[in-house]
Amino acid sequence: MDNFKVIIVEDVKLELKGTEQIFRSEIPEAEIIGTAQNESEVWKLFRIAEPDLLLLDLGLGGSTTVGVEICRQIRERYKNTKVLIFTGEILNERLWVEVLNAGADGIILKTGELLTRDDVMRVMSGKRLVFNEPILEKIVDRFKKLVMAQSRHTDALLSYDIDEYDERYLRHLALGYTKDMISQLKGMPFGTKSLEKRQAELINRLFPENERLGVNATRLVVKAMQLHIIDIENLRPDEE
Repeated sequence: MDNFKVIIVEDVKLELKGTEQIFRSEIPEAEIIGTAQNESEVWKLFRIAEPDLLLLDLGLGGSTTVGVEICRQIRERYKNTKVLIFTGEILNERLWVEVLNAGADGIILKTGELLTRDDVMRVMSGKRLVFNEPILEKIVDRFKKLVMAQSRHTDALLSYDIDEYDERYLRHLALGYTKDMISQLKGMPFGTKSLEKRQAELINRLFPENERLGVNATRLVVKAMQLHIIDIENLRPDEE
């Protein structure tokens, strides 16, 4: 690969020295043209020369939002600069999402294998969503849980013979809608009386015979959640 220019943004001097050493010993193609410890130093360096790669720490001066905003502005103003996050924010998953939304090319957590030549070269070759092992493990774990939750939901719909209107009815009950309100939803072809009948049918399907007496809308919704017919993490009203 051709030589490329790098700016490193890191506010902890000891960590900065370690990062510089990684580049010098493992990535000789990289020319470090500057280092910055805060946002103002970043823009001073960019006014002198635009790098090919910005290695960006997120926690600058005790703030995590500064790094996200730097990333967003780099993506808007310097289209040719790649941004690789190198951060010690190893538990702040929301921050990872924010910086990816801001346009980061990848995130390397300061744990495990740390920054490697392969990480940098993948970004420089145009790869997006470059992560190291610790964050990949979390992503895969979340993916597996999501797939299993979706599978349980699909299985529950089949097992309890839940159609589109049953699902919409239960979901809106969980959101606090009354039967009258649900009957007014776009595309809902049932009046209040018909919804009451549908609720009784759902109780018969979801509860064993000895537990059906006295079941109200709240207990029905809780049961539907327990059976994975509706997902508490994805409760959304229909668009009006």
